[in-house]
Amino acid sequence: MTPHIESKLEDIAKTVLMPGDPLRAKYIADNFLTDAKLINTVRNMFGYTGKYKGHEITVFASGMGMPSIGIYAYELYKIYGVENIIRLGSCGAYTTNLKIFDTVLVNQSYTTGNFAQNLNNTDCHIANSTAQLNDLIKNTASECDITIKEANVFCSEVFDYYIDDLDVFLATLPSDMNISCAEMESFALFYLAKYLNKNAACLLTVVDNHISHEEISSDKREQSLNDMITLGLEAAIKL
Repeated sequence: MTPHIESKLEDIAKTVLMPGDPLRAKYIADNFLTDAKLINTVRNMFGYTGKYKGHEITVFASGMGMPSIGIYAYELYKIYGVENIIRLGSCGAYTTNLKIFDTVLVNQSYTTGNFAQNLNNTDCHIANSTAQLNDLIKNTASECDITIKEANVFCSEVFDYYIDDLDVFLATLPSDMNISCAEMESFALFYLAKYLNKNAACLLTVVDNHISHEEISSDKREQSLNDMITLGLEAAIKL
């Protein structure tokens, strides 16, 4: 047990799907897993372990932002022996090439924050997903006839709808990275995976678009991401 996770070591599978929202974790457990057991309630950061097509899978919420996912990913990797974490999240698009409900597979995550500096005194602002895990997800998407789009993302410390002048901010992003969407957790997950010699991937569903000014409501965000969830589960059982 840790200050944040009350589970026993045997409660948590080697592969974890990690949505941000605890209620999304509950939704996955209720609708996709069999024999699901609630294995964490500390701070209402729900975790469940159950079976998907006979394979043991844990679904564990991360909360919002790099500090929060940094706590849970670190403890799951370091203390509970988790080998693979696939984040299941939402993102806002910065291009019309990404449409509402598109499923995005992240290759690189860029942040202006200091997560790496704080963790281990490293000046690092770009982190990669695990290539082999991404390849597995791409192959699984093809087998399942689920369309995905690969992208590089900006991992923000501020919800981008609150930024005073988004256009001015976007002009500061590295042009050679072709950043096409934003979320708030992937850099910390990718950086920790590399730091601890583990595996990490990030699947996102587009829930708003800053160019077309489209968005969906919070309740639909919780329950309308089934392609992404299915893809994450189908990939997880191959690990």
